[in-house]
Amino acid sequence: MAGIEQFIPLILIFAIMYFLLIRPQQKKVKEHAAMVAALRRGDQVITQGGVIGKVVKVKDDGEIEVEIADGVKVRVVQSTIATVVSKTEPAK
Repeated sequence: MAGIEQFIPLILIFAIMYFLLIRPQQKKVKEHAAMVAALRRGDQVITQGGVIGKVVKVKDDGEIEVEIADGVKVRVVQSTIATVVSKTEPAK
């Protein structure tokens, strides 16, 4: 019984770490994946590099085309989108 009692604090520390660090991080990753999957043409986005632009084209291979100035378009990997500033309404 003395051996099991030594592991109780270790188990408690792991449980606290799971609920305070691991679980919220998994939730955040899931929310980010949903946000990236919902990107569509016309959304204004900010990349992880700090570039602000408007989505021009969403490709199937994990890339999007973002217009950062009039006539200046760059290809960006979808997962590097940090936030969506403004969403467009879907076409009817």
